[in-house]
Amino acid sequence: MHRKNGVVLLLLLDLVMPAAAAEKPPLAGWASYQAGDYAAAFLMFKAGAERGDRVAQYDLAMLYWRGEGVSRDRTLALKWLQQAAAAQLSSAQYVLAQVYESGDGLPRDMPQATRLFEAAARQGHRDAQVSVATQYYLGRGARQDYASAAHWYQAAAEQGDVGAQYLLASQYEHGLGVQENWREAMRWYKRAGAQGDRAAQLKAKALADGHVGQ
Repeated sequence: MHRKNGVVLLLLLDLVMPAAAAEKPPLAGWASYQAGDYAAAFLMFKAGAERGDRVAQYDLAMLYWRGEGVSRDRTLALKWLQQAAAAQLSSAQYVLAQVYESGDGLPRDMPQATRLFEAAARQGHRDAQVSVATQYYLGRGARQDYASAAHWYQAAAEQGDVGAQYLLASQYEHGLGVQENWREAMRWYKRAGAQGDRAAQLKAKALADGHVGQ
């Protein structure tokens, strides 16, 4: 078992909000969860999950993973998480990809992690777009492909992800997977800089001072 990865994954999953929060109207059980009544939320999520509601399946998985309202049980957490991912819930695909990436709870499988990140990315999941871009950039779980990395960094950058904005700018600056274009690089560095990224601010200034227009 990858103990270090497991700790990181647990911390990441602790930050994941129940998918019920995004439902309109909110999924039954969300009000109980917000109120801290995890036992009541568990019963409602479980009933929904057993009826085939993919959002309830995902939220039930998170309760089992964290031990909220029920004894912690990773086997059941993964069972419900896999069902929600198979039903094409992007949040579930993203979290399951993290499990495969870390090897914490399932055998480490980088190609499967990449496939799931990309499946969630296609549905507009911003964090998954960043993750699959990084997989392609590094050649991790897929053939190294700077063009695909740039495609997914751009998708996330357009959704406001500051890290993706910086990395996309760098690809434009150096011509990795895209045609070298300092103006585009500076545009994306400026976008990241406007969100407080100091390194991006410095890169934008350097390009403005030394490169653009030459």
